[in-house]
Formats: sequence, C-alpha cells, structure tokens
Amino acid sequence: MARTAASRPKARLIEVFSAIQGEGLNAGDRQIFIRFAICDLRCHFCDSARTWFSPPTCEIEQTPGKRDFETHSNPVSMSDLLDWIERQNQPRLHDSISLTGGEPLLHAPFLQEFLPLLKERTGLPIYLETAGHLPQQLKIVLPYLDSAGMDIKLPGVSGENHWVAHAEFLQQCCQSPVEVFIKIIISGQTDPKELERAAELVAGCDRQIPVFLQPVTPLKPSEILQGKEGICPTPPTPEQVLEWQGLMKRQLDRVRVLPQTHKAIGQL
Repeated sequence: MARTAASRPKARLIEVFSAIQGEGLNAGDRQIFIRFAICDLRCHFCDSARTWFSPPTCEIEQTPGKRDFETHSNPVSMSDLLDWIERQNQPRLHDSISLTGGEPLLHAPFLQEFLPLLKERTGLPIYLETAGHLPQQLKIVLPYLDSAGMDIKLPGVSGENHWVAHAEFLQQCCQSPVEVFIKIIISGQTDPKELERAAELVAGCDRQIPVFLQPVTPLKPSEILQGKEGICPTPPTPEQVLEWQGLMKRQLDRVRVLPQTHKAIGQL
C-alpha cells in the first residue's frame, strides 16, 4: 500500500540554496545545496557548528544565488522540499544537487523515499557530502546516489576516531557504481602516521580513488565554541603539505591539495 503524504518521513533542515561547490572533485561546480540539520560528531575544526542541532526553522532561498531567504518551520515535508528545489532548478544552471549538513545520513529513512522523487523531478545527479562513518545508513541510500565525498577524520586533527566505520563505508562505495572521493583535513598538528593509515585504508579499496588534502581553515572568533569544540587547529606549513602529499602518494595515485575555495570567493 502506498504511503500517504502525512505518513512519510520529514526532514530537519538548516537551509536550501544555490552556490558554487568549494571542495573536492566537484570544486567549481554550481550546485543546489540541501543542508540537513543535526550532526553526531564534534570535530575540533568544524566551521558549521550551527548544524549540530535542529533549529525550529530553516532558511529557503527563493531565487538561485540571490540569498533572498524565506523562513519555514522544521521539520519539512517531502512535497514542500521538492517544490523549493524545483524553484531553484533553472534550466542548465546547476550541475548536481548536494546533500550536506550536519550529517545527511542521519536522515536516511527520509532520503530513501525522497531521493527517487528528487531524481525524477529534477533529472540532476545526487552528490552526498558525508563524514563517512555511518555505513549502515549508507546502505539504505546508496542505490540513489551518483557520487559521494567522504571525509576521513584523522583523530589528531578532528578529535574523532572512526577507522573501522570509514573502511566499511568506503568498501560499500567501491562495490557500487557510485563515484567516490576522499577529503582529509590536515593541520599543523597532523600526525603523519595517521596519514599513512588513511592512505593504506584507501589503497585497500582502490589506489585510484582521488584523495584531497584540505588544509584546515582558521576559525573566526565568532565561530569558535567553548569547551572541546573550541579547539582550533593551526594550518599546516607549506613544507608540511608537500611532505605529506608525497607520503600519501607512495600508496595512492591521485593525491591533491585543495583549500576551501568557496571561502576564497565568498560563496559561504
């Protein structure tokens, strides 16, 4: 029996907007961003702490790239979200749709029903930005994805430790048609042994998987929270970046260094 609209899962969002992707393999592409609320991690370098929890309202851009936001209540229905994205989806403007957060996979039951409708309505590829630590949730939505940018959280930089989950997550991606790449935040305090372990993990699936080393972006005072989350790693030196790229290339074929380019051009 088909589910009624009222019985379908709903999503808690931060915002929906159109912008230029600033990280990883899709850097420079124009995307529609669906930023989901809630994250179960507390990375030291996080510049999106506002996404850790669910706000009572979300901001929805009315005109692509104009930042003319209107406010709606959380949670939101599938039909409303589809309508908002269709309004953004002007002909030949966007390359794909980015599911970001927070951690989008915390909304896996919603995405399982929503993504087939989204593809049918827009015809755009679906790109998942994820911390790569929820393999069971990934299994639910993997059939509906076209690409995934997976973070590997180095314990010495992020304060998080998810090696086993990262390995299982990446294996699932490699066994599917989904295009996957890796992002790794590096700081002046990065432990080279952790980079070696990350390279080994990726090479265990496919040494051709692209890996992006992303120097940590210093947080502004207004972005730093008190307590553990307030620890702000310092950026690596140019010498460190060159050394660590060479270190990882011993095991991997495609290791690139790319800062957060969207911040450089003001696409926040």
